[in-house]
Amino acid sequence: MNKGIKIGLQVVLISAIFFLGYALLKSIAKPIFFNKKYEARYEVVKEKMIKIRDAEVAYQETYGRYTNNFDTLVDFIKNDSLILIKAEGSVPDSIYTKAKSKLDAELRALELGLISRDTIKVSVIDSLFHDNYDVDTLKFIPFSNQERVFQLNADIIKTLSKVEMPVFELIAHNNSYLKGLDEQLIINKNDAARDNEKFPGLIVGSLREVSINGNWD
Repeated sequence: MNKGIKIGLQVVLISAIFFLGYALLKSIAKPIFFNKKYEARYEVVKEKMIKIRDAEVAYQETYGRYTNNFDTLVDFIKNDSLILIKAEGSVPDSIYTKAKSKLDAELRALELGLISRDTIKVSVIDSLFHDNYDVDTLKFIPFSNQERVFQLNADIIKTLSKVEMPVFELIAHNNSYLKGLDEQLIINKNDAARDNEKFPGLIVGSLREVSINGNWD
């Protein structure tokens, strides 16, 4: 075989090996990179949903219901207050041993002036959010360039004991916060969730039962 042809074939072969090796590494690295991005974004979205849940719980404790309107929730956070009970003093063991319950012991200690209970008002935003938190962007799902908003629903349901209870549900689909990542891997992630009879994204609360848990719990 001509020496020049032999060298040319060797160059082609080496190039093919490098190309195949690169393609193999890329195929392995792509899902690893995707999963790292997914996990990081997942945590950011989850933490924001927990913030929204805390605000919803405070709203419900104040007004007896949840809201399905982010404008209402943001106005509550900016302008409303929470009522907190500040306790001073302690109940002596001698009162606890004679009391029928903890509440009975505390009421007796209040009568004797051994403890005091003062109600104070604390602004919602100071209580639930750190300084400079932009609550006006609360409705936007992270990593969506403020193009996607959380789905927020609220309702009143009857429990098995026929008691009416307020409920809410907050939803973020994978497609919203995984925007910009590999589309096929997003589809695979969604299909895997559905195959396991799970929602392809994050949910807090429920409209079917009284719960404020997230689907990561």
